[in-house]
Amino acid sequence: MRKLVLGMAILVTSVATLFRCDNSKKTDKDPPRVAIAGLAIESSTFSPAVTNEEAFRTRTGDSIFSYYPFFSTDSATIHEAIWLPTLRGHAMPGGIVTSEAYESLVHQTLDRLEKVLPLDGLFFDIHGAMSVQGLDDPEGDFIVRIREVIGTDVLISTSMDLHGSVSPRLLQNSDLITCYRLAPHEDAIETKKRAVTNLLDRLKSGKGKPAYKAWIPVPILLPGEQTSTRIEPAKSLYGMIPSLIDKDAVIDASIWMSYPWADEPRNHGVIVTYGDDKEAVGKAAEDLAKHYWSVRDEFDFVAPTATWEEALAKAIASDKKPFIISDMGDNPTAGGAGDVTWTLTEILKNPEFKKANGKSIIYASIPGEDFVNKAIEIGVGGQIDATAGADVDDRFAPPVRIKGEITAIEHNEESGQTEVVVKSGTASVIVTKKRMAYHYENAFIRLGLNPREADILVVKIGYLVPELYDMRADWIMALTPGGVDQDLMRLDYKRINRPMFPLDKDMDDPDLSPRFIPVSDEILR
Repeated sequence: MRKLVLGMAILVTSVATLFRCDNSKKTDKDPPRVAIAGLAIESSTFSPAVTNEEAFRTRTGDSIFSYYPFFSTDSATIHEAIWLPTLRGHAMPGGIVTSEAYESLVHQTLDRLEKVLPLDGLFFDIHGAMSVQGLDDPEGDFIVRIREVIGTDVLISTSMDLHGSVSPRLLQNSDLITCYRLAPHEDAIETKKRAVTNLLDRLKSGKGKPAYKAWIPVPILLPGEQTSTRIEPAKSLYGMIPSLIDKDAVIDASIWMSYPWADEPRNHGVIVTYGDDKEAVGKAAEDLAKHYWSVRDEFDFVAPTATWEEALAKAIASDKKPFIISDMGDNPTAGGAGDVTWTLTEILKNPEFKKANGKSIIYASIPGEDFVNKAIEIGVGGQIDATAGADVDDRFAPPVRIKGEITAIEHNEESGQTEVVVKSGTASVIVTKKRMAYHYENAFIRLGLNPREADILVVKIGYLVPELYDMRADWIMALTPGGVDQDLMRLDYKRINRPMFPLDKDMDDPDLSPRFIPVSDEILR
């Protein structure tokens, strides 16, 4: 299998290299020259965590192709353009990005873009919820600086997460823009391919930039756990989109829920539609915006929610297993620091898990580099008594003391991650060298844990990803503290635009008429 993957990578590289040509010899019959670039992260400004450049997994040059299945050598897409991948960086959600990290990554991207000029198009693959120290609207800033390098004649197709934010500046400098239509994001790759397909269609047909782009801000700011497309009203709201798309008249329509854990003016719901028919584009945007606003009171959590005490009591009383509890407030995949110890402290002091016949519980996970190093010295089978967590976010509880038998130690050379399992009473606690998300059954099995047989499984997550969702026998989401607190009323917002639903529930109805954003013939800074 490794030989096959390597062979495919070499073939992709060979094809990409073959497509590189002498720019001076390019004719109208040549395939379009399309670059690939982007940075993606969700950044909580309510967390004390800070994201450095090392947190970004960057792919450069031809290695970027491996991230996109639709660029495989047997796909039509790879042959439809001269693809010029520059830099694509992705970081696990976390705290605000340092200005140094942002500037470094942007400069690397711009340098690489300069080297592949001239361009006909750019596939701009971002998330949309990046926060940077001292800078509002980083993605808007990024695309302006890209435009200053590549010019205004180049078509830019932007792909985003629906939990991103779209400022007028980002939209004006994008020609085509789209986002996920599912939460959880099972359509991520499908969305990126749609962005590429729309770009190629406009380039190959010669139609170029769509004539009209409609933008409607919707003053709603809710967490993804309350806007999941698994349930109503988001399911039907996003379900409206395909019926509104009409060839070139309305090329695409998108709904951004935005990101509630960044206190910035751009954070609110947004509707964007675009195409060549002004009336149709405007009507499609207005229809979506009015429906979005009309169902605002119907949004609710995708699963039952409760305080930690109530959630644990229900799990202990249940005969279903695994009973999954989402420890939501410090979810690292939403931007939490991942090292809040409050929940684990409550578990380890609970008498249920100290009894010989108590319910079994798995906790995933808490980072603690010193703890892991000590466990490595002791070895599997030995006893450990040490503290972990709260190195970054100690606002709610100090480092937690974990005392018990080391049952597993796993090290990954490639990632530099080490995982340790400690059995304390009937609780199995996963401690990691670096913060880590546990979304897959195999992540537990390779540590000698069987999550399906555990009475209770506690995971730092919000809505369950598909594999955990399918595994659950029952499920509840606990309103625990952290940098991505799901109780938005507890967050100290200072900079978002007000009024904002649900923070201001009695607000007047907003103006939901479409605002047409100019085409990108000039750079809007």
